[in-house]
This record gives sequence, C-alpha cells and structure tokens, in this order.
Amino acid sequence: MFEQERLLFDPVTPQQNAIPLVFAFPNTYTVGITSLGYQLVWAKFSQRSDVDVRRLFTDFNEKLPSSPEIVGFSFSWELDYTNLFDLLEKLNIPLRASARKDHHPIIFGGGSVLSANPEPYADFFDVILLGDGENLLDEFIDAYQDIRGGDRLAKLKRLAQVEGIYVPSLYDVTYRSPTAEIESIEPKLTDVPAAVYKQTYRGNVLSTSTVVTEKAAWENIYMVEVVRSCPEMCRFCLASYVTLPFRVANLEKSLIPAIERGLKVTDRLGLLGASVTQHPEFESLLDYLSQPQYSDVRLSIASVRTNTVTEKLAKTLAARDTRSITIAVESGSERLREIVNKKLTDDEITTAAVNAKAGGLKAIKFYGMAGIPGEEQTDIDATIDMMLTAKKAAPGLRLTLGCSTFVPKAHTPFQWFGVNKAAKKRLQLLQKKLRSQGIEFRPESYNWSVIQALLSRGDRRLSRLLELTREYGDTLGSYKRAFKDLKGQIPPLDFYVHQQWETDQVLPWQHLHTAIPKATILKHLEESGALPEKIS
Repeated sequence: MFEQERLLFDPVTPQQNAIPLVFAFPNTYTVGITSLGYQLVWAKFSQRSDVDVRRLFTDFNEKLPSSPEIVGFSFSWELDYTNLFDLLEKLNIPLRASARKDHHPIIFGGGSVLSANPEPYADFFDVILLGDGENLLDEFIDAYQDIRGGDRLAKLKRLAQVEGIYVPSLYDVTYRSPTAEIESIEPKLTDVPAAVYKQTYRGNVLSTSTVVTEKAAWENIYMVEVVRSCPEMCRFCLASYVTLPFRVANLEKSLIPAIERGLKVTDRLGLLGASVTQHPEFESLLDYLSQPQYSDVRLSIASVRTNTVTEKLAKTLAARDTRSITIAVESGSERLREIVNKKLTDDEITTAAVNAKAGGLKAIKFYGMAGIPGEEQTDIDATIDMMLTAKKAAPGLRLTLGCSTFVPKAHTPFQWFGVNKAAKKRLQLLQKKLRSQGIEFRPESYNWSVIQALLSRGDRRLSRLLELTREYGDTLGSYKRAFKDLKGQIPPLDFYVHQQWETDQVLPWQHLHTAIPKATILKHLEESGALPEKIS
C-alpha cells in the first residue's frame, strides 16, 4: 500500500529524541488515505524533526513504536467508534481515559465528528482538538514538549491552556437526575478555562493533498480546498455554523500553483469545499482549467450551488470527464427553503437542470431532506412536483433525488429540534411517487438517521451505551438492547433523538464555543419561523 504513494511534501528525518507518535484512522487504508484532513495532519507531523509519526489503519500500518507517547485519531464518521475501540485494544491501551496511567500515551482526537459534539466519545479521549489544524497542531506539540517529562495530570493541565484544546477529564458534568437533562458543566480546577474556544485559521492558503495513490477510494485524486465554510448559513448546517468564517483560497498565489503542482503527478483533480462555486473568482478558475494543456484532466467538484450551474460550468465539467453534478436543494417547497434559509427559487432549480443538459452533462443529483422543522405534507408534494418539473424541462437528463432525514446538529439554530418521526413515511411516499415516474430515488436509512441523531445530541452518559453496542454486534438492534440494559441509568432514546429541547437547557456542548455565540444562534432560530410554542 504505502510503496504506491506519491508524496507532495518532503518528510524530515526524526531527531534522536523525537516524540514517538501513532496517527490512526479508524477505518481501512483506502478510506483513510482519501481523507484530506488525515493527509494534512500526517504531513504536518512528518515535517517536524521532534516527532516520529507512524500511521495506523484497521487493515495496514507502518512499523509502530513499542512505547508511543501520543496516539491520535482522525474521526470523521460517527459509527467508526467501534474501530477506534479495536485499535486502542490493539495498542494495549485502556478504552477509558480514567483507566490510563502515567506510562500510557496521551490519546487525542480530531475531525468533523469531534468538532461538532465530542461528548458521547469524551470518556475515551485524553485530549480533543477543536478547530483548524494549521496552527493548532504545532501548538499542541509545542505544549506537550514543555511538559514532556511530567506526570499525566501535569501534561493534561498544560495542554488545556492552548486555545482549541479540550481536555474532557478536567470538566465535571452533573445531571438533574440520571435520566434527565444536564444541570451544569464546570472545570474541576481553577486554572482550567471554563469554556474552550475552537481555534480558527484565517489565512487564504487552504489545504491540498499531501499524497496521491491509486489505492485511495477516489483513485489517484489530487484534492484542492477551494473554500472553507459556507456563507449561506442554512439553519441546519454544521458546515456553516461550526467552520465559520467563510474563507477562500487566493487564486493566483494559492489555487493555481497548487493545481499545477498536483497535476504533475496525476490527471485527476478534485475541487473541495462546502460551496466551491461561490469562490469570488470561480469563473477565472474555470477559464484556467479550460486551457488546452488540461484537456486530459478529469475534474470533479464536491459541491455546486444551484444558482451557479451555468451552461459554461456544465461544458467545462463535461469536457473534463464529469458526467453528473450534485446540488443540495433541501426541499421543493419555497416555504420550507425560507425556513432553513436556503436562498433558492423554483426557477433556479429548473434552470440548473436545463443548463446541465445544455452543457453536455448526463445526469444531475438533487439532495434533499425529509422531516425538516416546520415541514408539512404539502412540502413533500412540492418536492415531487419540483422533480417532475425538472424532468419535463430537461428531457433525457437522468435525474436522481438523494434524500436524508433531518438530523439536529450541535451549534446550529435547529439543535433544539428532534427528529420528526413522520419522516420515515414521507421517505416512503417520495420513493413511491418518484420511481413510478422514472426518477431515481436514493433514501438514506431512517433508522440509521436516528442513531446519527443520538450521537449528534448525545452526552457523556452514552459512553457505556457505546461500549455495550459494540459488545452486542454494532447493529440497529444493539442500540435497543443497550438502552434496555441501561434503563434508569441514562435517559431513553427518545430524549436524545425525538424530544424538542428548551432553549435555556444546558446542552452537552455548552462549554465548547464556535464562531457564533448562542444569542445569535437563538436569533437565527427565531427568524426561521419554525419555533414551536413550547420552545420559547
């Protein structure tokens, strides 16, 4: 596996007393090496002479140190926690931070899952890194070097002083009762900050692949981060609220040199970001990629805003071996799109389909949700009508609707809402109506959305449940069995998943701060118009 990698950075030779560090991804090599975040952290450590970093996946690993001082995990999918447990056991490390002694390594985690709400997993990590890694990773290692010879508590106290570093064991969480909401979250020591603030990188040189390999899930792809965060502020969207502010890569000084560097080793280019086509110089970037010397390049774009799907964009993508695009519309109902702050009209959706076909694309996948707060049956009917209108306007274009269930996300205006149980039947209705009209429908599992919501709004009491689900086989039935076994010891499933929470309730992530203060998030909730009377 590793011998087929083409590196786009120069690793340094570790010095004699370098920190032995294992950096793991709790999934297979093929999945892990496709993660740009994993690539970047590994490269960052590899370019420090005071760190000797080795990689670990569930199926492959480099030669590991016999006594690592630090073990890190890039955690980007909630259900990978079972693999995380497996890897900790492989390294003979206790699962729970409270069971680790001075001779055990410091276990840190980072990634999208932990940046949103780390609390269900907090008992398994000594340290959690919140925010952008550009500066945070170096500050983490520098702080560790300051106290490298100290005992475990001394190390954790020192690390907790760094902005963006969260040490869960240094905070007490109390509950009104074992099955009720949180009463308070307080630091255990006076020199531990009461709140942890996510660290934000504000530069205009964004991330690019550090390795290209045919063994990646996206074979031989070179990835370039065009934008970071999203300016649209859809009220359910983690990508907007947790990663703000919106930043763009400088076209001349960053993007073009990065693309030229990557295309020397591969002909496959991926443009990444939550809203790639909203880069202010995106048209210029398209012109650059349309040059004859790039005629053999296979181009893919992670996300396209609907009203930026021009015929020119479609032609450029079609000429670069892209056959389809995916756009998020959330719903065919303009009323519902206003609730979620999706600034999009019905005409813009139809125009996107027309332009996609005119530009030579073969297919377009719309992405929507069922169970959005404020949703009614008429909104589902509007989504069906939207798809039929697009089919009529662009005959011959293959249309797909991918649809998930709304899942509340931490730090967003809709974090107080639960999962709408009616979403399950609404997904079934969409499937019935659309497939009968020759439109492909790809629903995400409602039942797994329930589990995602459980982990999205969970607190530390779920740690025992996660251990039990792993013992019971990590199936949907495992969660039901675990809740049954823990009845009376933790809140029921309904509390985490379906219950609407009060806005003055202490949230599991209350002490973890992003760029948006709670007062602003509440204001955005009120502006949505979806505020139920009971949440006031």
